[in-house]
Amino acid sequence: MDTYDTTKNPKLDNLYRIFLESTGVTTDSRNVPQGSIFFALKGDNFNGNRFALAALEAGAAYAVIDEPARPNCINFADRLIATEDVLATLQQLAAHHRRNLGIPILALTGTNGKTTTKELITAVLSSDFNVTATSGNLNNHIGVPVTILGMGRDTEIGVVEMGASAPQEIATLAAIAAPDVVLITNVGKAHLLGFGSFDGVKKAKGELYDYIADKGGAILYNHDNSHLCQMLAEKEFAEAIPYGMEYQGAELLALSQQEPFLRILLADDVLISTNLIGSYNADNVMAAIAAGEYFGITPERSAKAISEYIPQNNRSQLICKNGNTIIVDAYNANPTSMRAALENFAAMELSCKNLILGDMLELGADSQAEHIAILEYIKTLGDIEECFFVGTEFRKSYNATDNGSDKIKLKGAAFFESSSDLHDFLVKQKLSGKSFLVKGSRGTRLEAVLPAL
Repeated sequence: MDTYDTTKNPKLDNLYRIFLESTGVTTDSRNVPQGSIFFALKGDNFNGNRFALAALEAGAAYAVIDEPARPNCINFADRLIATEDVLATLQQLAAHHRRNLGIPILALTGTNGKTTTKELITAVLSSDFNVTATSGNLNNHIGVPVTILGMGRDTEIGVVEMGASAPQEIATLAAIAAPDVVLITNVGKAHLLGFGSFDGVKKAKGELYDYIADKGGAILYNHDNSHLCQMLAEKEFAEAIPYGMEYQGAELLALSQQEPFLRILLADDVLISTNLIGSYNADNVMAAIAAGEYFGITPERSAKAISEYIPQNNRSQLICKNGNTIIVDAYNANPTSMRAALENFAAMELSCKNLILGDMLELGADSQAEHIAILEYIKTLGDIEECFFVGTEFRKSYNATDNGSDKIKLKGAAFFESSSDLHDFLVKQKLSGKSFLVKGSRGTRLEAVLPAL
């Protein structure tokens, strides 16, 4: 019996009957589908209970609240569902629904590439199945339940992305989603402020493996990744299925200005052409191929689906405008993904290379050391014209001294407090004929720079 065993909860049974007759759930009073159930969630800076009336007036069939009904809701009393904790009720309802779905669910997490991998897996599985997957990166304690509650009678496979910034968060999401197949893309240095250390990251991400070890199911894992292999060796699993570029003898085809996108030749001569920038996406592609094969989809069909996938939302995108070539991988950043992006950019046959890098956030006490390591690595690249940095961490690290040594010296380094400041500076430069890598944590909002390029 797990945390979300709901078999003896009459109130939840009644709510579930209401849910099945509804058009779905919403947590945003500004976006209320007719006949939906509004869940009045609370946070540090918002209280959904205040908007229950607005949601009902907008067409919600019911509103789930955890505060006394406000006087102006008196005319909607029969459409208010009182509970002790709205978030817990949302999660319990999702868990109850999942156990009634009767479909396989694939869950994935990882430090880098999980959203791209989720999108690729969804594209592949959609070749043969009706798939419901996490929208965007709604992968947290709210997004996962909402994703599951969005799976209807026509859903044949669910694909659920899980994110975490602290221990036990993945365990909680796994208990809700009850996955049959799991995948960890990789483990790296991210959210160190919440996890405490790299070992903390591995333990937290490994909670997805722990779930399968306890409940049963299959694991798809990158055999080329020593950290994942070590994590697997610590437990026993009913089914562990390896994949990997090296493991499967796949070949990464050379990048050039004419062929800048990732291409992979599988050992059986199946060519996978993608619209992704970055050789670091090779593992994500191989994960999608492995997921397809697990569900009976041939590599040829998977390759076709992957070739038709177009990345969005500032992930692994190539933009050409005003004579400039712009590699945009600015949705998020940590030391592992930052170095991988720089390595890929250095390997590309591009002229007049420039860097636009935002701070790597949530690194805690390791922040300065990790930013210094990236700055030192940039020095080894050699063919970078200028480096534009956004935020305070890179600036502080650049000026830091180590045992009295000189500060890091980097040709063409310029620092800006915000992306809007850098945008205003670049607009005046009227740049053309340049190549740019744009990479940084979400909080630096580097997409604001793009109109200036």
